Amino acid sequence: MKRTFQPNKNRRKNKIGFRARMATPGGRKILSAHRRKCRKIISA
Repeated sequence: MKRTFQPNKNRRKNKIGFRARMATPGGRKILSAHRRKCRKIISA
């Protein structure tokens, strides 16, 4: 049986990359929250 997490760089980039986050209002909210917390890496 396969494990749950099958890493795929392209899928990851499309789903949780910076551009994907900037595309939606909710994603922008996440980024601003990360900036507020002074996170070194804003998105994966």
